[in-house]
Amino acid sequence: MKNLLLTAITSLVLFSQSLFAVNVNTADAGTIAEELKGIGAKKAQAIVEYREANGKFKTIESLTEVKGIGLKTVEKNRESIELTNK
Repeated sequence: MKNLLLTAITSLVLFSQSLFAVNVNTADAGTIAEELKGIGAKKAQAIVEYREANGKFKTIESLTEVKGIGLKTVEKNRESIELTNK
């Protein structure tokens, strides 16, 4: 019973994290700036412009190719970033 409860809680936590993930391949700059830590309006707009010029991001780490986005910022937001094509 204890294992079942633990599994249910873990599943719920993982599910809730995916509900609040930001898809940087489809989100507008306002959503990116609002949902990701350390990303303001300018950096969010840079993400959108980079995506439009170079295509969708294939890995979360590729966000570091955007000027002003470092690995530290990516790591801080890793759980909140999504790349799928929904």
